[in-house]
Amino acid sequence: MFKEIKWLFFDVGSTIMNEQVAYEHRMRDIANAANISFEKVYEIAMAYYKLNKKGDLEVARELGVSLPKWYKEDEFLYDNAIQCFETLSKKYKIGIIANQSLGTEERLAHQGILKFINLIVASAEEGVAKPERRIFEIALERSNCKPINAIMIGDRIDNDIIPAKRMGMNTIWIKQGFGQYWNIKEEIEKADFVINNLTELCNLL
Repeated sequence: MFKEIKWLFFDVGSTIMNEQVAYEHRMRDIANAANISFEKVYEIAMAYYKLNKKGDLEVARELGVSLPKWYKEDEFLYDNAIQCFETLSKKYKIGIIANQSLGTEERLAHQGILKFINLIVASAEEGVAKPERRIFEIALERSNCKPINAIMIGDRIDNDIIPAKRMGMNTIWIKQGFGQYWNIKEEIEKADFVINNLTELCNLL
C-alpha cells in the first residue's frame, strides 16, 4: 500500500501538538466560572468524550458557563514530532489539513517543524473547516494528489478519519489527546491503521 503513497496529510491539534495543558487550562477556567472543582469538571468532560462528544464544550454547556478562550501558548510539540517529520519528509510530501485559528504557518515555524511541511491548508485562512469535504478537496487540488495516493493522519474520528475515507483517502488514527476515547461504532469510523504516537507512525511508514 505505502508504495503508492505520495502525500501524508496531518491534523495539528493532538496529532502534532500536545494540547493536554491547554485543555486543562480551559477546564480550570470552567471550574472557576461554575464554582466547582477542576476534578469534577474533568470527570464530567471525560464522560462526554467517551460518548463521542466534545467534552469541554459539553461540560461548559451543562454547567451554564461560556466556553473559555483557548490558550495557544499552552500547546507544544509532542517529543517525537520533529524527528518523525524529518524522517518522513525524506520519503513523502508532507501536508497539513487542520481546523486552526489564524497563523498556523507562523506557529509551526516557531515550533521548528515548518521546514518539513510542503503545504498547509488551515480552516481560518480557507474559510472552510473539517469535517467539510471542501477543505480536503482544496488540499488534494493544491498538492495535485489523488485521494488513493494520500494518507490522512489525525486524532479525531469525526473530523479526520470519516471525511478522509469518504474522499477515498487512506487513513491513520493516532490515539492521542481526548480523541483516543472515541467509541468506534460504524464501519466508516474505522481507520486503515491505528497507532498510539508519532514514533509508531514512523515505524509503520
